[in-house]
Amino acid sequence: MTGMETETRSSDDRALAVLNVRFGLWALLSYLTLGLGLEVLHGFKVGWYLDFETRRLMWTLGHAHGVLLAILVTIFGGLLWLWHAPEQAWRRKASACLMAATILLPGGFLLGGAFVYGGDPGIAVLLSPVGGVALVIGVGLAASNLRPPGDGESQDREAPP
Repeated sequence: MTGMETETRSSDDRALAVLNVRFGLWALLSYLTLGLGLEVLHGFKVGWYLDFETRRLMWTLGHAHGVLLAILVTIFGGLLWLWHAPEQAWRRKASACLMAATILLPGGFLLGGAFVYGGDPGIAVLLSPVGGVALVIGVGLAASNLRPPGDGESQDREAPP
């Protein structure tokens, strides 16, 4: 690799890390705000929320999964910044899978709970298993490819912006 290619690749790596951290933090803010909204609905005993156990369950699952996945994506971005990866192509795939999971898995629960039919969630709940598969792929890619500093190439990275 020439110096220019190394500089570009390093810049691409930084950009992907920053994208994951920003996406994760915005997702975390969104899902935490949703959780506060659910607490308000519960606190004010809003009937269309409390009277449907399926809706409450689906929205609670959506909130909880969303918060956890947002934290995971944020941590993944930090690891991309700090740790060495011997092959670079997997990074974008893992990132895309984790971000998709952060939207699809909780989104399926949230939309499934929005349209309840006789105690059953709406068909949108089928987005959740798709998000689950994306999550497994993303975590699998990260687990098999991330290397800590000192495990291979040296890390000469500056502090994050």
